[in-house]
Amino acid sequence: MIRKATIEDIKTIHAILKHYGSKGDLLARPLSRLYDHVRDFSVWEDPDTGQILGCCALQFCWEDLAEIRSLAVVESHFDKKIGTRLVETAFDEARQFKIKKLFTLTYRPDFFKKFGFIVIDKAELPIKIWTDCIHCVKFPDCDETALLKQL
Repeated sequence: MIRKATIEDIKTIHAILKHYGSKGDLLARPLSRLYDHVRDFSVWEDPDTGQILGCCALQFCWEDLAEIRSLAVVESHFDKKIGTRLVETAFDEARQFKIKKLFTLTYRPDFFKKFGFIVIDKAELPIKIWTDCIHCVKFPDCDETALLKQL
């Protein structure tokens, strides 16, 4: 079941993202930033156990541009298409807000290409999105791939 995240979900989201961050699969986010952006997140909750098994954020950047970020699924549940459903939910939410373009910065570009994202040069993204990058441990040597999808 996919639903919007609540304050009570943030520590679990943080733990999932921290796990993948420690492996170098994504950039983990500080707990305080997750609380700041709780309304950006959707989670996949197991209807039987109530356990959060995946998360994804849709962060608005401009009137027609949003970012899909912090997509992660508990490894033991990869075979359930949870990541796919979370991305599709982000698409639906973006359309509700009349967003025309979605981008992502990722270490897994092939996953996003399945949804019609295309690789772009990071320089094509507005300067506004780089405000988060300044706080990244990898700044200015970002090694993520930038992708864009027109809705």
